[in-house]
Amino acid sequence: MSRISRRVLIGGLAAAPLARPGIIRAQSSSKPVKIGLLSDMGGPYRDVGGPGNRVATQLAVDDFGGSVLGRPIEIMQADDQNKPDVSTSLAREWIDDAGVDVLADGAASSSGLAIQQVCREKKKIYLITGPASSDMTGKQCSPYGIHFSYDTYALAHGTGNALTKAGGDTWFFITADYAFGYALERDTMNAVTAAGGKVLGSVRAPLGTADFSSYLVQAQASGAKVIGLANAGTDTQNCVKQAAEFGLTKSGVRMATLLMQISDVNALGQKVCEGLAYTDSFYWDMTDKTRVWSKRWSDKMGGMVPGLLHAGSYCAATHWLKAVKAVGSTDTDAVVAKMKETPINDFYNDNVQVRADGRVMHVMYLWQVKPVSEAKSKYDFCKELASIAPADAWRPLAEGGCPLIKA
Repeated sequence: MSRISRRVLIGGLAAAPLARPGIIRAQSSSKPVKIGLLSDMGGPYRDVGGPGNRVATQLAVDDFGGSVLGRPIEIMQADDQNKPDVSTSLAREWIDDAGVDVLADGAASSSGLAIQQVCREKKKIYLITGPASSDMTGKQCSPYGIHFSYDTYALAHGTGNALTKAGGDTWFFITADYAFGYALERDTMNAVTAAGGKVLGSVRAPLGTADFSSYLVQAQASGAKVIGLANAGTDTQNCVKQAAEFGLTKSGVRMATLLMQISDVNALGQKVCEGLAYTDSFYWDMTDKTRVWSKRWSDKMGGMVPGLLHAGSYCAATHWLKAVKAVGSTDTDAVVAKMKETPINDFYNDNVQVRADGRVMHVMYLWQVKPVSEAKSKYDFCKELASIAPADAWRPLAEGGCPLIKA
């Protein structure tokens, strides 16, 4: 570039703000508010999150009127492949270059923990809906991380306590070999032993395992009354299906699906899953409000009903948008403070508190898959066994090891 053309260009850029202030202000005010979803789009957690989380988030945006602070709301979604390095790279790129205002989802816990670290460094809010590790609000908590839907502590104590007290006092674990599996195994072991049970052993299986036969043989050989599945998604589905083929449940062994969702029951079939118990904070057929919202989601997802993480994605986006509107900006510190001081209210949460460590104190439920003969409709899979109050469901604040609380 010649000196003359460079001077003209620089002069023009310098004069632009003075010459066209109205245009500049208009461009700034119309800049989209961006929500970035880092999701599993093709792996074992696609059905429990994936595209369905975007649909749920879009419903939240639609219900908010499509804009906030006079700016349109844009949703971005990318496949983090359940890999921490990919998640980290995408999170940095979106925050630094794409102008994303808030990150959400995260899929696998290993990915979520990596995203949480980036958000801590960049001072961006992370709406945690996919990862389950209780470490998200424990030893690796962040002032900007808010954990919705579930975590391994609540899952473990809901299902682990119930089955141990019902006579399943010896356990063997088949555990996903990464952060989520370790946390779920650890938290369930603690729940089992606290309830008077005993852990006979465990084995770890890589994420995405197709053949669980050798792991199931080890579990059966242990003589445990309960085989705890510290995995999720297609890993859980493959485990349950193969256990049924081996006749384990007919032999008297109980399968503890520590993280199961309605998409798993649908994929396996109600007959295969009959009698299985699991814990979460949402079921599509809970109330009139959940049925109405689930129908809206279902109409955009080919007729399937939503699961816990889809409902959690709506909840998270809605609560964040309400806080942004209340504060009058997307300033991270102001918005996260407003989110923590304001109770959550939506189609399945009533005055739910956000704790200082970022834990959303949902009511949890213990569900059981009922016999096909009791089903009144296509997706009438479960019956409620118990309602678990927040104080009983979630790890006590002082026991998590969150540095924010220690300080």
